[in-house]
Amino acid sequence: MVRLLRTRLAASPRARGLLLLWRASVPISLTACLFVLAEGGLPVLVPIAMGRVTGAIPGAVLFGLSSPAGHRLIVALAEGGAAYALSLLRGPLEDALAAASSARVDALMQRRLVAAVCAPAGIEHLEDQEVLDRLASARGDLLGNSPETAPMTLISLAGDRLSGILACVVLATFRWWLGLELLVVWLMVRRPLGTLLRTRVGRARRAGLELRRSWYLLGLAWKPAAAKELRVFGLGDWVAQRHREEWLAAMRPSWRELGRLNRRVWLAGLFVLCAYGLAAGTLGWTAEHHEVSLRTLATMLPMLPASMSVGSMTSTDTSLEQSLSSLPDLDTLTAQLGRAGDLADVGERAVERPQRCVRLERVSFAYPGGTPVLREVDLDLPMGSSLGLVGINGAGKTTLVSILARLREPTGGRVMVDGIPLSRLRAREWQRQVAVVYQDFARLPLSAAENVGMFGAGRPDLERCERAAERAGAQAVIASLPRGWQTILSPAYDGGVDLSGGQWQRIALARALYAVQAGARVLVLDEPTAQLDIRGEAAFYNCFLELTAGVTSIVISHRFASVRHAHRIAVLDGGQITELGSHDELRALEGTYAEMWNAQAARFAREARR
Repeated sequence: MVRLLRTRLAASPRARGLLLLWRASVPISLTACLFVLAEGGLPVLVPIAMGRVTGAIPGAVLFGLSSPAGHRLIVALAEGGAAYALSLLRGPLEDALAAASSARVDALMQRRLVAAVCAPAGIEHLEDQEVLDRLASARGDLLGNSPETAPMTLISLAGDRLSGILACVVLATFRWWLGLELLVVWLMVRRPLGTLLRTRVGRARRAGLELRRSWYLLGLAWKPAAAKELRVFGLGDWVAQRHREEWLAAMRPSWRELGRLNRRVWLAGLFVLCAYGLAAGTLGWTAEHHEVSLRTLATMLPMLPASMSVGSMTSTDTSLEQSLSSLPDLDTLTAQLGRAGDLADVGERAVERPQRCVRLERVSFAYPGGTPVLREVDLDLPMGSSLGLVGINGAGKTTLVSILARLREPTGGRVMVDGIPLSRLRAREWQRQVAVVYQDFARLPLSAAENVGMFGAGRPDLERCERAAERAGAQAVIASLPRGWQTILSPAYDGGVDLSGGQWQRIALARALYAVQAGARVLVLDEPTAQLDIRGEAAFYNCFLELTAGVTSIVISHRFASVRHAHRIAVLDGGQITELGSHDELRALEGTYAEMWNAQAARFAREARR
């Protein structure tokens, strides 16, 4: 029985919402319990007190305020005033509790979401449609209702329900069947309306893809990455129209469900109206025939509207259902991705590897539902050697690097590290052994020191930062900053600055070289000179062997001058290694590499003659 109760509570979104608040703050949760009692009791206590005041007025008028009847009126007024004053405090208290609980719950949810999406070692889950929909739902992006408000909304509605039940109890003291009638009517009406409401919210959630598209399109208008081209090419109206189309496509099924809900609401309203007509008629008939005292009549009349709180459906219920619908996605994400994260820390130690060699054995990879990107790639990477990797766009170079860094798992074949399958090594430890400069490297709105020295999430070592910057040719960049290493690299903050593309690339290269100093043994440079000027590119060529000394290195570039100094060069074509050798060997082979080298050299020669 206890196990069944626990299972049902775990499956209940309302129980999850309250548990979330409990985990976020126990003191706020306990205060919220007291608030439920105040929210439920005070709206009923005030009419009872005012009924006593009304009932004492005739006696006080007849015999004067100095009489016992007058004294009863004064006492009743004092009690009623106190009850009313307390009821006025409910609003400020609810606002304060809502602000405090929302802040605590939001912080807890954000920590859980960040931990969940960062738990797996790879990035494949961030391309999974189901995971992205769940993530958007858990953040409240789909339906526009923040999940962090759900616990306090639940508590507020619980107080309203308690108030309605107490009102029915008070009505039952006048006519037992009157309170029971209204209670049963509201319970009968609320159940089907609640089912329809949850159905409508569920239908809206199933439109997650369209909603995510619509919000993405809307965000293009103010996101710096797209704002410039949006204005230059006059795409503002187009973005607004596409946003409207996607949003309407997502909402139309929900609106149809809302139409059904409205019809049911009208039918339920007629049913409730009849019940209230009977209750009001009974009170009126007894008053007309002098079968009820003035005090009782003044007490019972306000209880009729107060009893509506037992089961009435308002916009608050809709907002609550939308907010609660996000909580199962939060729990599912944290459980699902947390299990993947646990597996990332299982296996043999990867520290100080490779010591001999990294070997790709018949490695293949294909994205879900797509054609293979890599086809049975065989490649040896001896410790301390450098490899240049060239090929046309889409040949699979970056995918190969992602597999090497264990951001993706091969769909065929395996990667061996010192004779041990990479899948058997601890994923996170292995990733600390790999330093990568990606084409789309991160530009963090943090200090220059943090941008360079965040390897392993430790505090930046300024001596290492200086050495890494010197090797990456970034000393001049740091020297030009107003606060040196402490300068925030973002114009969005006071005292912050932005860097040019070439300056950012030097910072990214320094970041990878800092990681090498901190223990990384594999260095991957993906288009390391793409944004450098001619002098910077020439300086990189001259010190390439120095930069890659002592580590296993891979440099990917379309500029062959960047890879010619590597010990070996591999040509990746159609997902396979088609040529492998030194620069001179591949030129003598007169194959794909020689053809691309000659074409690039001829272009540079023509430009030099101009």
